[in-house]
Amino acid sequence: MQNLNKVLGDISSIRMQMARSTDFRGYGPATLAGTGVLAIAAAMAQGRWLPDAEHHVAAYVAMWISAAAVSAALIGAETVARTRRMHRGMADTMLRMAIEQFLPAVAAGSLITWVLIHYAAAAAWMLPGLWQVIFSLGVFSSCRFLPKLMIAAGIWYLMTGLFCISLADARALSPWAMGISYGAGQLLVAGILLYHARKERNEI
Repeated sequence: MQNLNKVLGDISSIRMQMARSTDFRGYGPATLAGTGVLAIAAAMAQGRWLPDAEHHVAAYVAMWISAAAVSAALIGAETVARTRRMHRGMADTMLRMAIEQFLPAVAAGSLITWVLIHYAAAAAWMLPGLWQVIFSLGVFSSCRFLPKLMIAAGIWYLMTGLFCISLADARALSPWAMGISYGAGQLLVAGILLYHARKERNEI
């Protein structure tokens, strides 16, 4: 029995090492580009129905959390399907690793949002910048098993987040502070994945 447990442990370790050395192919460029378009659409909706977001912070947060939830659902559904198709036997391990890379960023973003809304409402203008900086950390963390160029997307989100924070007032709640950042950022991510996929096909 002990030998069996040891063998199973060794197999699990080998599977994990293989997963860490394999590029993750679960993210689909088309869906990621779609989430970029969704961010732009959300910015347009905010501009039309919530132009004075600084006076309706709860509605602003609800709008963008809803857009993020829809994006996460779309990406999640396709990622599971693509991972099972592309990685086959290692699908569960690869999915677990992908989730583990972004989970701390999601948790941190959720907690910071809750704290600012409930205890520091006057600083709510910082939310767009903080969301983008935290998202950039998730991207950087995921770069270890994504194309090397993905670091450019992490830098983009970091820079746009810092720019939003530098505004230092309600201008950071402008529709396009989020729309341009996530719209262009997700299109950049999609472009990098598409370029990498085409490069791999040409090398075969």
